Amino acid sequence: MKRFVPTAVALAAGLAVSATPAMAGIPTKVLTPKRQACVQTLNYRYGLSIAPGANRIDIDGHATDKLRPKVDGWIVGFRPGLERPDGTSPPVSQIHLHHAVWLVNFRPTYAAGEEKTFFTMPNGYGWRYKTSDNWILNHMIHNLTPTPTKVYLTWQLQFIPASSPCAKHITEISTQWLDVEGGKAYPVFNVPFHGGTKGRWTFPDDVPSAYAGDAAPRNQWVADRDATLIGTAAHLHPGGLYGDLKLTRDGKTVTLFRSHARYYEKPGAVSWDVSMEATPPNWRIAIKKGDVLSVHGTYDTTRAAWYESMAIMPLAITNTPKGGLDPFSGKIPMQGYLTHGQLPENSDAQAGKPNPAYQNSAKLANGPKLDKVIVKNFTYEQGDLTSRGAKSLPPVVAEGSSLAFFNADASSEIMHSITGCAQPCGLTSGISFPLANGIQFDSGNLGFGPAAFTAAANRDTWQTPATLKPGTYTYFCRIHPFMRGAFRVVKAT
Repeated sequence: MKRFVPTAVALAAGLAVSATPAMAGIPTKVLTPKRQACVQTLNYRYGLSIAPGANRIDIDGHATDKLRPKVDGWIVGFRPGLERPDGTSPPVSQIHLHHAVWLVNFRPTYAAGEEKTFFTMPNGYGWRYKTSDNWILNHMIHNLTPTPTKVYLTWQLQFIPASSPCAKHITEISTQWLDVEGGKAYPVFNVPFHGGTKGRWTFPDDVPSAYAGDAAPRNQWVADRDATLIGTAAHLHPGGLYGDLKLTRDGKTVTLFRSHARYYEKPGAVSWDVSMEATPPNWRIAIKKGDVLSVHGTYDTTRAAWYESMAIMPLAITNTPKGGLDPFSGKIPMQGYLTHGQLPENSDAQAGKPNPAYQNSAKLANGPKLDKVIVKNFTYEQGDLTSRGAKSLPPVVAEGSSLAFFNADASSEIMHSITGCAQPCGLTSGISFPLANGIQFDSGNLGFGPAAFTAAANRDTWQTPATLKPGTYTYFCRIHPFMRGAFRVVKAT
């Protein structure tokens, strides 16, 4: 498969190390495991029809439950992907793998985000696999285009059959899911523009009320046994800088690992063109029953607000103690490795380039005075920057009043947002452009859906803040960034 590139958390034996171009302060090394002779490589793909503008979580059980090994054994590596029917990978600016989580016996075990982190367990460790297990796939594939499409979720397993001699020497591990919004089906949070300190904002640390009303902080897990941690890597969204795994014991806290994001393109932390850093092969941490493990996600806030962000660090952990470093009495290995190099489909190099399709709203005359703009068929009724003539002119609202937006596409299960972006907001669209870097207003996802499984606002109408000062305001749809519009606030007469 062309999109697969060198991998990170490597087998303890036979490591090959390569390096990506150096950048200050972020990881560059990529580790490639040397495959053991007894390991089988099994490939699976599951076809999905993605509606225009799709942006919701779906659950697949029976169909995907058959796409797994036919005999008992051990899974020692997992590599996710997304591809078209012809086997190529769609650009992330068109089809976006928001997430896929494979639940085994109703526990999240394997997962993928758009960064497509690949895990290979160190030699001698693996997830026990039984044909009697129940597998359920939770996925969210986002179609950023107005065109229906078909894609395939793919997963490659590194597998050792139970009948293999190698199987006799494997220590069983399981996945302990750590998420800053753990327990939520759609665990997202918003990152404020210019929030935090010196342009860095951490969830939940910088949100005192993050877990108000909860019985316990959602980002924590209290160890229910003595065990050994084997590996981890963070999952973040664009704007994310790093995820931290921490352990607290007897009132003392230590950082066990910081998983950095390595952005490849010149704009940096604004896109999905990223690899996540994973723990080194020799990373083993001994934990005790009662230890509190927690995850924290840090984002850059100097350039934009980030909506529907995540911070997750799944842990590979043994079921019984298997040695490891006491985190309070030894030096923890912190030099991590990238899980892969740059993925071609995640390149967003055209985003932010000049695009004559969009009008410069600042140079347009006033449009009609309106109290409502209808959003339909992926365009704005008035003030759409891809339009020409009268329809392109920014609608006008008096200072102290609001302009309403109505999503007429909501009846077709299509959500849109009205999100402020800096003028002229007219460059080529992609994951890294536009950014939510204008006057801060955001409608949320105008549309409907189960609150637990979508980011839907469960309304189809939103009004601009009545506090906006006179001027021209540009905006875009976070779900379909090719959609751009403008409106104008004028002094009341």
